[in-house]
Amino acid sequence: MPASATKSLRVAVLADSDTRWKWGALTAQRLTPTAAEVRLDGYLLRGRATPTARQLQEVGVRADSLSEVTGVEFLHAMSQEPYDILVLALVGGGVQAMLHGLRDAWGTGPRPVVVTGYVGVVYEKLADGLLLRHGADLVLANSRHDADRFRAVYEGVGADASSVTEVALPFLGGAPYSGEHEPYTVVFAAQPSVPDNRRDRTYLLDRLIRHARTHPEREVLLKLRSKPGEHTTHIEELPYQKLVQGKDVPGNFRLVYGHMGEVLDRTDLLVTVSSTAALEALHRRVPTVVLTDLGVREALGNHHFTGSGCLASWDQLDAGHRPAPDEKWVARQGVAADGSYETAFDAARERIATLLDRAGALPPLTPYYTPETAPGYLPGILARHHLGPDGAPLPGAPTADRAPGPVRQIVRRAARGAYRHGVQRVAPVIRRMGEL
Repeated sequence: MPASATKSLRVAVLADSDTRWKWGALTAQRLTPTAAEVRLDGYLLRGRATPTARQLQEVGVRADSLSEVTGVEFLHAMSQEPYDILVLALVGGGVQAMLHGLRDAWGTGPRPVVVTGYVGVVYEKLADGLLLRHGADLVLANSRHDADRFRAVYEGVGADASSVTEVALPFLGGAPYSGEHEPYTVVFAAQPSVPDNRRDRTYLLDRLIRHARTHPEREVLLKLRSKPGEHTTHIEELPYQKLVQGKDVPGNFRLVYGHMGEVLDRTDLLVTVSSTAALEALHRRVPTVVLTDLGVREALGNHHFTGSGCLASWDQLDAGHRPAPDEKWVARQGVAADGSYETAFDAARERIATLLDRAGALPPLTPYYTPETAPGYLPGILARHHLGPDGAPLPGAPTADRAPGPVRQIVRRAARGAYRHGVQRVAPVIRRMGEL
């Protein structure tokens, strides 16, 4: 048995939103051997989507320590703390910046195994997002379908594709659907940015309310991701909580928050435009519908579900339609409804064990993007995280040499509040004025 399977392991996760923290922390748990003693340290990247205490509690993933950092502060911590595994649960540009910053911080010395990947369905910016993640030791693909696409992109540009490793979404689980509940429960899984305009979001809300009126014997739930003022991975400019204000809703219609798995425990029909919740439901064999009312379009992400057998409209649902998923499609999407989920992370664990047990330090990180291959793109990505073209912190960048004092903490909170107000309140108004 490899030594890494039984020794104590130190794991760090850097995340920039509540969803990515959930993905990163659960991925870290899946990647470490069950026999190993694991210490998990969480780092939350300071920004517009830094999760609130309520969001962290709802995610339900615990860490031995949790701290909020800037990118440069995180790099400083990584140069001081010896970790075995590091999971970068960030947007693509953040991953690329950290890879270059870590390369500079670690040099040719000892370093952990670096892992990154995607929170859910990859339906846009495939090449862009993948190349920004290139350079990690493992780039996780949540399905066979994604693994094939990832390798094709890397090989197509002449980049090393050996890092691509097939796994599955780490938050799948729960008891399989065993039959209708009393009352029969329909859940609409809302998304922060899909659709992205008032007309379409109001349409979906009105249809959900109409479905509740059409079927008074059913319980109809609108599952929300965040409360007004909170941000998730994507910006939500038009929360359903505000759109529903003033509407006459029937008694069997409710708004709900909470852990998606707990909501699925009582769900008989999961409806969404393109949420990853659809894959969670399919994994548990809960009847699932991906809506076609607004078209099947790349901008909505529901094009990913072509061939799934789950596409349907509200008119069909009102008339009693029950979807039947295509088993071949489901198998290729990594939802493992056949019971093979427990082995989905075996290959990744074996690769990590091999890297941890090798003699000598791991080689320096080698991202595809360098000042030579992308001189007009990479410097801007690094500068947004206060890093120079070589990955070193720029002069004046914040460091972790000392803890922030009371005044600095107040300024940080005020600045973040002002930024979020600008994103959620001012920017939408300006955009609407531009459309006049």
